[in-house]
Amino acid sequence: MKPPSSIQTSEFDSSDEEPIEDEQTPIHISWLSLSRVNCSQFLGLCALPGCKFKDVRRNVQKDTEELKSCGIQDIFVFCTRGELSKYRVPNLLDLYQQCGIITHHHPIADGGTPDIASCCEIMEELTTCLKNYRKTLIHSCLSPTIPV
Repeated sequence: MKPPSSIQTSEFDSSDEEPIEDEQTPIHISWLSLSRVNCSQFLGLCALPGCKFKDVRRNVQKDTEELKSCGIQDIFVFCTRGELSKYRVPNLLDLYQQCGIITHHHPIADGGTPDIASCCEIMEELTTCLKNYRKTLIHSCLSPTIPV
């Protein structure tokens, strides 16, 4: 049996352990021009703020502050509550509300698709935001890969 001092830290490696926070770059928002659909607005796309999963270690407070400083007024969230817990941001929707950001939560399981009624509701809400010149952002659980 090894004495405790010889046990390597990798033997205790856990996804629940928090690494020391290094200096992080601000969350990246890609701005999608909607001119192709005769709209002068832009729609923001970003990865899940505060996500902690595998090699991703974001800081939810810093990310939310960055979104607020960018003037984001409305956020469309397509993650389920279970996914928010999995990615270790279970209180993200509450945090948005505390920051004064209007949250449009339409949970769609990762890899799933919404029914037509849900699609229509999402599009109606999104159209209203954009027509009212509200700075709007969409995020799901995955990083956006749409070229802008």
